[in-house]
Amino acid sequence: MSKKSILAALFILAGAGGGYFYWQKHQAEFAAAAANAALSTKDEAPKAPAISVTRIKPSEFVETALVTGSLIAREEILVSPEIEGFRVVELFADEGSTVKKGQILARLVAEQLEAQVAQNEANKARANAAIAQAKSRITEAEARKSEADAQLERAVPLKKSGYLSGSVYDQRESAARTSEAQVAAARDGLTSAEAEKAQIEAQLRELNWRRGNTEVKSPEDGIVSRRNARLGAVATAAGEPMFRIIAKGEIELDAEVVETELVKVKEGQKARVLVPGGDEADGVVRLVSPEIDRTTRMGRAKIFLGAKPGLRIGAFARGTIQTASSRGLGAPTAALMFDPAGTYVQLLDGDKVHRRIVKTGLVTGDLIEVTEGLNEGDTIVARAGTFLRDGDIIRPVLLDDKISASAAGAN
Repeated sequence: MSKKSILAALFILAGAGGGYFYWQKHQAEFAAAAANAALSTKDEAPKAPAISVTRIKPSEFVETALVTGSLIAREEILVSPEIEGFRVVELFADEGSTVKKGQILARLVAEQLEAQVAQNEANKARANAAIAQAKSRITEAEARKSEADAQLERAVPLKKSGYLSGSVYDQRESAARTSEAQVAAARDGLTSAEAEKAQIEAQLRELNWRRGNTEVKSPEDGIVSRRNARLGAVATAAGEPMFRIIAKGEIELDAEVVETELVKVKEGQKARVLVPGGDEADGVVRLVSPEIDRTTRMGRAKIFLGAKPGLRIGAFARGTIQTASSRGLGAPTAALMFDPAGTYVQLLDGDKVHRRIVKTGLVTGDLIEVTEGLNEGDTIVARAGTFLRDGDIIRPVLLDDKISASAAGAN
């Protein structure tokens, strides 16, 4: 019973009829009750607030960068016809087909080229015959030249001795020169015939190449992602290619990265990619662009995923890149406070809290790495609050014990 209640009761009794006599009779009891109430009120002291605390312990930290983008082919092969102006007569692959290097994808009409090849084969045969004739003429001319040279050689001493007239000598000398010219002409004829044959052979090689390219083949193993070729259409290298192939079926994420995170992204870092529908794939950063878009302030990175049949190019995907990892002392992020002097926590010493400046590192979930300022086993206020001051006395409630007690109660 409080002191105020006792006094109120006394006044009520004093004002009631016969209250005075009642007061006289129980005066000692009222005095004792008032004294006890006053003593009880004096002994009551304010209780310290119950504050959740936690112990510092080692934890694993992994820092990640969030990225988003679209799935693309690691290398996309554009297959166009090597020759133009020929109709497509057969198709052997469709979108989604798995193809091998050298596999025929389409065939073009080849009758015109085959006729030209046959004509050039005949021209080549005529060139061979012309070469043979030229060689025969050279042999004949060389024989005549040998004979004329011999007659001229015999005429020289006869002319000197006076047994041969000058006109006959002149005839033999003229014959020797004529035969020499005939040999040169025959050799020129052979050169011309051989040149013509070489030209015909070059034309024939081109025609055979063109005929061979009436079969449009895959230059690499892969998966056909798009087919634009149509039966009866005229093949042309202008415009869209006949086929688009994902080389080796390999896919990567063309990801956009926030400018502040891009500096942490390096080639070779591990990544995890999630696409709509719940499909996940492990990847590795293959390329980091050196350019940042001046409008969006976003950079780009390519995350290589490999051959993943369940993934489709063009699909939106998001991923996380593991930019750093370490093992160190962990503290709840909620325990940290900041002011101009730096980052600090409220360290528990007995039942008093003390301010402690710390240095931090990586962040994982709701834990932050403390690199300086705390030791393993230190106890800190789990959720820092401005109502606590340096030196305040608290009634610590270990957060781990509270969790264990709640789990036991649930069981």
